[in-house]
Amino acid sequence: MKRQAASEQGGGAVWKMIYLARRNPALRPEEFAQAWSEHSALGRLCRNVGQRVKAVAQCSRHLQAHAAALSKDHDGVNLMVLAEREAGSAIWCDPETLAIMRPDEPRVFADYVRNFSLLCRQQVLRGSLCVDVLPQHKQVMLIGFLQRSDVWRGAAALPEICPLQWQSVALGLASRIVCNTIDEQPPSGYGYRHVVEWWFDSVEQAQAAAVSLDVSARAQDGEFGWGEHVFMLTEVTHARS
Repeated sequence: MKRQAASEQGGGAVWKMIYLARRNPALRPEEFAQAWSEHSALGRLCRNVGQRVKAVAQCSRHLQAHAAALSKDHDGVNLMVLAEREAGSAIWCDPETLAIMRPDEPRVFADYVRNFSLLCRQQVLRGSLCVDVLPQHKQVMLIGFLQRSDVWRGAAALPEICPLQWQSVALGLASRIVCNTIDEQPPSGYGYRHVVEWWFDSVEQAQAAAVSLDVSARAQDGEFGWGEHVFMLTEVTHARS
């Protein structure tokens, strides 16, 4: 699918803050989603967060999903749509956020959120180009963090087409494919180039796609190979807009 002009995607670039979370080890895996939702609720007390963040989807790891390619070292992926690119840096020094949300982060996560967050530019590769199409509660998603490098090579250009490996037979059942390209220097240990979302209509479809993932050495090579990667099968356990 050819890349669509920004004007076709609703009048401009869509910016996201995406983070790959590990829970506080004191929490059991089944307790994480609730603790995370409680943390997100604190954002309603921060006026500037409401102005800078347009929508949030908390995608918790599906605990019953099993496939060799899926990570069990992470617990969730947060997709946060920003009002503008500058919000991605302003939010970290906002006095309300520092006073209200940051002190609660160690209760929920293994580290402070800033240390595992990525600023990204979104491109829809399949599905509605409308920027208002955002994941809602219970949406099932396979999410891949792809092409990690310990030395960040700068933001790669968005792909002109949806790479074949990203739409193989089982992955091709996805109703929507979104590529988020990292657009600034990431935190240490999170040097990915793309975060890809595959949206599915059922857990069964997503599980089949996860099982089909080729993570051999051959599949990691090339411009749009997986490279070093993290895959998670998730379900949206909290969403707000």
